[in-house]
Amino acid sequence: MKRSRVLLLSMVATLVATLGAVWVAMPAFAAGPTATFVKTSDWGSGWEGKYTITNGGTTAISSWSVAFDLPAGSRVGTFWDALMTSSGQRFTFTNRSWNGSLAPGASASFGFNATGAGSPSNCTLNGAACGGGTTPPTTPPATTAPPITPPPTTNPPTSPPPNSPLPRHFLTGYWHNFNNAAVELRLRDVPAEYDLIAVAFAEATSTPGAVTFGIDPGLATALGGYTNANFAADVQTLHSRGKKVILSVGGETGRVAVNDSASATNFSNTVFNLIQQYGFDGVDIDLENGLNPTYMGQALRSLRNRVGANLIITMAPQTIDMQSPSVSYFKLALDIRDILTVVHTQFYNSGSMLGCDQAFAYSQGTVNFMTALACLQLEAGLRPDQVALGLPAGPGAAGGGVVAPALVNQALNCLARGTNCGSFQPPRTYPGIRGAMTWSINWDVSNGNNFARTVKPHFATLP
Repeated sequence: MKRSRVLLLSMVATLVATLGAVWVAMPAFAAGPTATFVKTSDWGSGWEGKYTITNGGTTAISSWSVAFDLPAGSRVGTFWDALMTSSGQRFTFTNRSWNGSLAPGASASFGFNATGAGSPSNCTLNGAACGGGTTPPTTPPATTAPPITPPPTTNPPTSPPPNSPLPRHFLTGYWHNFNNAAVELRLRDVPAEYDLIAVAFAEATSTPGAVTFGIDPGLATALGGYTNANFAADVQTLHSRGKKVILSVGGETGRVAVNDSASATNFSNTVFNLIQQYGFDGVDIDLENGLNPTYMGQALRSLRNRVGANLIITMAPQTIDMQSPSVSYFKLALDIRDILTVVHTQFYNSGSMLGCDQAFAYSQGTVNFMTALACLQLEAGLRPDQVALGLPAGPGAAGGGVVAPALVNQALNCLARGTNCGSFQPPRTYPGIRGAMTWSINWDVSNGNNFARTVKPHFATLP
């Protein structure tokens, strides 16, 4: 027994002897809010960290602010589920609009990537000591070497979910349900290189959240008479060839809005009906005018519950929509990653954007742009099999960001193997990177099928 405990017991005995048999109550301390840190991975030149804020008190808190110091030479790059400010080596993270209120017993978390060695110190939560200490990682940290020459060691491949209806690496293309300067095609005439065909687009109705689809009258005329029945038969023809066909919702002018539970139900119901009517294998979310991640997530989960585990769910956000995990599109992807098939970010019409190093604004149309921005998604929580590169299919297909298909292959090599990179090299390799998407099949055919005939065969060479 420790001496201090003996002394304490002696004092209590003396007090009882003096005052009689009375209850001596020690002060009661209610637990308050705490913030605990875990380093979820460490690859030598950097690491990923996560803070969990827990309200251990008896009253709700309406907001939180976590501040800490990092050692000299360390800095925060990508972060998610919080807002960040910094002063020197002091970094402060405050809640987003959706995760600030915590009832007693509730918790919220945020994460970030950092460069350099060391861990956070001098942590405060709403100005008081964080009190949660540091917990060890729940999984062994990654041991990939810093991404410099020689190339980084390959991590174990991440495989697609076991019931995925698509190949390990696959090519996606959009099919036009409208007329423009590109070649018009019947669905059955899509070139054989494409594994997944996204039909563009479903349209909004006057009912919030509801969508509809039918062959565009102008396209029907251009093709010499092409009906909804012809289209449905073509979907089955592609199925017989081992292809998958999904319905894309949105586009540049799309106005589908899912902003409450009622519109989420309308979205789920109408997409389900179109799947039943035409034989679609899933849905693509291509809303370029904003979305609500909470209710779109609700709609997609409802749809999957009705269709089953083989439902294909893809997303085609603009590059700006995947710059931070706190942005609505990125948040949706992370929120539904347990049922999400793949994200085909549009790496075009973008100008210059930050990559996962958060150090440089990379210019579209380069290998650096594709790899650094794909890395941002991969390092923020999406699995490699949920990330693909979206590029234009040659001249006419986009206003900017058109690249030679050979550069797409080079970017895939960099991400999958750590070879053929530009000046940017990812912190690790991602052999499970899913593949590529192009806007569009029609533009590719107009340009001699150069994109599909260059990129698709390259998939066979990837890990």
